[in-house]
Amino acid sequence: MARIIAIANQKGGVGKTTTAVNLAASLAASEQKTLIIDCDPQANTTSSLGFSKDPARRTLYQALVLNEPIERIAIDAKIDCLDLIPSDKNLVGAAVELVSMENREYRLKEAISSIREKYSFVLIDCPPSLDLLTLNALAASDSVLVPIQCEYLAIEGVSELLDTLMRIRHTINPSLAIEGILLTMYDDRTTLSKQVAADLRSFFGSQVFESVIPRNVRLAEAPSHGMPVIFYDIHSKGAESYMQLAKEVIANAQKRLGQGIERPNQGADQGTGVAAAASAAGAGGGGSSSGSGPGTGSG
Repeated sequence: MARIIAIANQKGGVGKTTTAVNLAASLAASEQKTLIIDCDPQANTTSSLGFSKDPARRTLYQALVLNEPIERIAIDAKIDCLDLIPSDKNLVGAAVELVSMENREYRLKEAISSIREKYSFVLIDCPPSLDLLTLNALAASDSVLVPIQCEYLAIEGVSELLDTLMRIRHTINPSLAIEGILLTMYDDRTTLSKQVAADLRSFFGSQVFESVIPRNVRLAEAPSHGMPVIFYDIHSKGAESYMQLAKEVIANAQKRLGQGIERPNQGADQGTGVAAAASAAGAGGGGSSSGSGPGTGSG
């Protein structure tokens, strides 16, 4: 049965779509049958995989609002072992139309339950907001992967995000775990990136992935060519970083299956204590121990 991972952060521009597309492609390249769900009306995940706008194409909107079977909507992403549930601008309307529906937070969970057995991983690219689309994604997920940009303001937003996840666990999805915190847009030439990485590792420890996503020109160029970076330039730092991240995600999944544990719950269970620590980081900044060795090496 698939491990369902929502890629979410209330803050925009932190690399959610880049991570969704490239992690999905890297998992598929590792022969893990993967489904990527574009839950953002901007449809950037859909276009990043080479699919242009097509009004005739079924999208996630039909599954959420019109009750179309999701297996009719899934399409081959033109990459071995990777399928896509596309999005389009109509998904904006879904956030409004869902309000009056019964079990509105669980529409996506119900929709994908029929195809969960087909995949090893399901990744959901969430919009940069806490609307009903994001709530549906989090209600349907086993865990949430949180991309965080290696900049000062990103630390300030961590506490708000974890507070939100705690509220969701208490209301719509008690089993929601933290898959991990992913450092993105890391630049090892700047002291700021190194300090942010060190602070986050100090506060969250093993909850932070060893893999770090660097600022990389090839990574930025790949979406304009409609392909993940591993197919655009396999030797780029961006491609290498996402392949390493995929190995971590697979290893974590195998560890859970073998030992029956949920490592990511640790961070979620820390609750307000972790959020308070993140708030302190935003207020006071530096001074943390440098647990950023792996991050620096990946930049």
